[in-house]
Amino acid sequence: MTGSAPGGSGTLRVLRHRDFRLLWLGLVVSAVGTWMQIVAQALLVLDLSHGSPVALGLVSLAQAAAFLAFALWGGAVADRVDKRRLLIVTQSCSLIFALLLGVLTLRHLVAVWMIVVLAFLQGAALSFDQPARAALVPDLVPKEELFNALSLQSIVFTGASTIGPALAGFGMATIGYAGNFFANAVSYLGVLGALVAMRVAASGAPIRTANPRAIREALATVHADAALPALLTVFGALLFFGPSVAVLLPVMGKQVLHLDPQHLGILFSSGGLGAVIGGFGLASLRDPRHKAAIVLASAILWALSLMGFAVSRSFEASFATLFLVGLFQVGVSATTITLLQTRVPPSMRGRVMSLNTLLLMGVRPLGDFVAAAVIAVAGAPLTAFLSAVVVALAALAVTSRPAVRAA
Repeated sequence: MTGSAPGGSGTLRVLRHRDFRLLWLGLVVSAVGTWMQIVAQALLVLDLSHGSPVALGLVSLAQAAAFLAFALWGGAVADRVDKRRLLIVTQSCSLIFALLLGVLTLRHLVAVWMIVVLAFLQGAALSFDQPARAALVPDLVPKEELFNALSLQSIVFTGASTIGPALAGFGMATIGYAGNFFANAVSYLGVLGALVAMRVAASGAPIRTANPRAIREALATVHADAALPALLTVFGALLFFGPSVAVLLPVMGKQVLHLDPQHLGILFSSGGLGAVIGGFGLASLRDPRHKAAIVLASAILWALSLMGFAVSRSFEASFATLFLVGLFQVGVSATTITLLQTRVPPSMRGRVMSLNTLLLMGVRPLGDFVAAAVIAVAGAPLTAFLSAVVVALAALAVTSRPAVRAA
């Protein structure tokens, strides 16, 4: 266990642990840059493809292909090697990819196929990064504060969308697309600096089983659990059938709400603001007993919020409903991750967390490709509404199982 600074209580109590504080602050900086690139890249793809939502879907599909190919292997590797050193490698790769995209854009050489290739490479790097990062957290904080730590960590990426998209909208008017990509490259230095400064002992002693067997063991452990398969099904349904804002919002904002880049950036931020409030709310809880209830209730409320966004036709209504979408999505994701971390042996954390990576980074982009195709035919509002209905039905079906409700 790492050293800690004195003091600290309440929602932010876990930040008194030095190494976790370093990681968390570094991730905050990096996540802001990542959101700047997400927004700028989505709009760049639309510009290059003359407004084609299918082109956005192809970028998502490339990322999905990478995660489907490498995510489970990434978890196995995270259990075999030192997680901190692995993260230094993956974060360095991400920095290089952002820098390359910036150079290509600045020199007017960029094309949609190049963005697709870079999305695949970034997905491959994150397939190893995400399980290692998630599995590292229990090494940085006491077990009784793990729920607090994971709740705070859940705020980082979605919470950064309160700042990153707005900065991206401003940046596109001042420094252009390339400037946003360069800013993202610089932001990775925050995480790299934190990783270098950490004092955590080397972790991830090699396991004796080969990777394929190690992966099978982790999958069998999750499958044998009384609650995890059902809860992961709900989380997976939300991620596959719920189109991400990177696909849904640019189309909805331009074709339905008729927003300029600045207002579109603010709408991107609304979901992040909701995620911050939701994450802080979860972090303030003292390790709730029935975490599955939080997952299921949040999934149903998330679906109702997305339905509200689908029928909204004003900037104000869209902001409010997207705020709720972000708030309730954190309830599903952060609590599911906590259950994954606490209901499996520590030696399997990397491999089990690769399932979360596969859902977040593989299943979601795959669903985005399907959603982009449906949006092209049926429009963004109807696609969002039907997606919400499917997720609500999945959550309601799982709620009837006593073993799940007791988790």
